[in-house]
Amino acid sequence: MIGYVVFIVLVAFIFDFINGFHDSANSIATIVGTRVLSPLAAVVWAAVFNFAAAFIVGTAVAKTIGSGMIDTNIVTPNVILGGLLGAIIWNVITWYYGLPSSSSHALIGGYAGAAVAHAGIAAITWGTKWTTTLSFIVLSPVIGLAAGFGLMVLVYWIFQRAAPARVDRTFRVLQLASSALFSLSHGANDAQKTMGIIVGLLVAAQPVVQGQTGLLSHLYVPNSDHVPLWIEMSAYTAISLGTLFGGWRIVHTMGSRITKLRPVGGFCAEAAGAIAILFATRFGIPVSTTHTITGAIMGVGATHRLSAVRWGIAGRIVWAWILTIPAAATIAALTFWIVDMINPM
Repeated sequence: MIGYVVFIVLVAFIFDFINGFHDSANSIATIVGTRVLSPLAAVVWAAVFNFAAAFIVGTAVAKTIGSGMIDTNIVTPNVILGGLLGAIIWNVITWYYGLPSSSSHALIGGYAGAAVAHAGIAAITWGTKWTTTLSFIVLSPVIGLAAGFGLMVLVYWIFQRAAPARVDRTFRVLQLASSALFSLSHGANDAQKTMGIIVGLLVAAQPVVQGQTGLLSHLYVPNSDHVPLWIEMSAYTAISLGTLFGGWRIVHTMGSRITKLRPVGGFCAEAAGAIAILFATRFGIPVSTTHTITGAIMGVGATHRLSAVRWGIAGRIVWAWILTIPAAATIAALTFWIVDMINPM
């Protein structure tokens, strides 16, 4: 049984790696699309700042995922495994088709789907955390769009008399800072979701892990109010390594297919997205970095003219957003039933 718990912890870190791989586009697409950095340099840059978030932000989002959305009394290792596999499968599907869907909402949907398959709809603890999370499916791209549009207009006003070549040179440097800030915000919000899932697993598995010695003694977590340091460091390492490998299909969609970007536009999109995500992270809201940066890119493109945004591509992305939670939940429910038949718990 202890081996099964360790296996699920490893699956959680695999999800975290895939999250970084899948969502690397969020951090690097604009800086690659504007040719400020090469793809290799961009993923290294993003991975470094993904990991740096471990030393800057708290664990409010992890606590939301770990105890605020699903009744912890019904959580079993099979529920956690079903949720993780549902999220992983949906991420792989959307990666294959180059759609920047939300890994965050895939995980939330997968966790909820597996829990409902195990204990019915009562497994979900409806309340402000669910309301806030679901609201931000709509709000995060709108906030990103408004912030990107507003920041771009402000920059145009400040630099209206500057020569275009000088503006490009200035923002090629500034985009390094905005990309770093966005990568930090991505690590801060997304790595914490995996931490919350692992804490939920280890709290549910207390009877199994209690009394273990050596390295296995670190698996004992008394309650969901505390995230052990080893879980934090491992989660940030996994998401950083995933970012380092990059998801090039989605980079292409984000960096050039939604709208054409120059360094000034890349800076505004990244800065706007990062500010919105860090604000949500501060209050423990598990938002989608994908939704936010996509909205910001659209906002930047719309300052030129509405036709500068490829709304057909944007429409496909929105459909992926709408489908993510129910699709991941359905896959997770099916996965849970299969896992529970093989290994009833």
